Amino acid sequence: MEEIPLSALSITLIVLLAASGFFSLSETAMMASNRFRLRHMAQSGHRGAQKALALLSRTDKMLGVILLGNNLVNSAAATLVSVIAIELFGDDKWALGIGTLAVTFAILVFSEITPKIIGATHADRLALFLGYLLTPLLRLFYPAVWFINLFASGLLRLMRLSPPPGNVEVKLSPEELRSLVLESAHLIPQKHRAILGSLFELNSITVEDLMTPRGNIEILDIDCPWDEVLIQLSTSHHSRLPVCRGSLDQLLGVLQARRLIGPLRDEDFDEAQLINHLQPPYYIPAGTAVFSQLAFFQENHQRIGFVVDEYGDILGVLTLEDIIEELVGDFTTSLPGLGNSLYWDSDGSAMVEGSRQLRDLNRMLGLDFPLDGPKTLNGLILEHFQDIPESGVSIKLTGILVEIVHTQDRSVVTTRIFRPENS
Repeated sequence: MEEIPLSALSITLIVLLAASGFFSLSETAMMASNRFRLRHMAQSGHRGAQKALALLSRTDKMLGVILLGNNLVNSAAATLVSVIAIELFGDDKWALGIGTLAVTFAILVFSEITPKIIGATHADRLALFLGYLLTPLLRLFYPAVWFINLFASGLLRLMRLSPPPGNVEVKLSPEELRSLVLESAHLIPQKHRAILGSLFELNSITVEDLMTPRGNIEILDIDCPWDEVLIQLSTSHHSRLPVCRGSLDQLLGVLQARRLIGPLRDEDFDEAQLINHLQPPYYIPAGTAVFSQLAFFQENHQRIGFVVDEYGDILGVLTLEDIIEELVGDFTTSLPGLGNSLYWDSDGSAMVEGSRQLRDLNRMLGLDFPLDGPKTLNGLILEHFQDIPESGVSIKLTGILVEIVHTQDRSVVTTRIFRPENS
């Protein structure tokens, strides 16, 4: 029998190393591929994605054919290197040792590390093509893969580590899904990412976090002189006004101001006609999650609701626009004198209204006010002092220096916040 030429043995070794690299690349790329992206592409009719998903749904069989091929090729390469070493240096033991080291180095560099780095880096693109190659290989070697998996599955059952069925979809918790969105910063535009991040937060915040506090609600008191009522109706910046007698404790209903554009021109327009235009008030229990309230608004065809505590006292008002602005950011026109933007001045301070929500301050100024107590800066200051502070007093709240600039009646109207040194 004629000896095989050394050149042929060398070419065969290169082919075996390339085949081993293919199997290593396939294993890493398939397991690191984004199954959500593959599922989306498969639903769009992409054949490669469909084949890749079919393989991933049978992970044991896919890994079986990959590892079977990889181990066979590596064993053949090791044997071939020994043959080449004997051809070159004879039967000396040192020659076999050098051959073993050489094949180990070649497999590590060319068949393991490099292909796996490539597979992990370009997993999503490679998975679409690997499905076409691995599917026929699995069919060809299915009997051997099935036989090997008999022992592997038996060992897993013995260790009580049997995997779930391959068709069980991976379920993500809201927190995991939120992390997935935030980590996809390079794939999602910043505005879209901000909206999605706000959407995930709707279940963790309550209507009290978004409502307009009772003291800031513009009411239409029909016990006032009628001329004053008409002037307020003509100059109000709100499309809906709570109508009451004396205070919100005597709430009669909600008035859509646009419905009175015509009747206001009528000289005979009076209190009775105004009351006929009222809609019954809609009440929201304090502590309701904002996401649930959004669904309640839709089911009840409401756009405004009054937040009440366990005793039925009105705490504030929440509108559909408040929830939408929490999702997409401020989009309505600000009322005169009430700016929505907050920023640090050149001296590291910011003028802030006492009625500002602590959540807004944390988000817009990068602060860390506690959110498990009062909802507004005024409430947090009053809770600290247990009294109405005087103008010019400064305090530190959770390490943030706050100066009281102006107080009126029973609340803090204006403050100056100083940027913390570590922010």
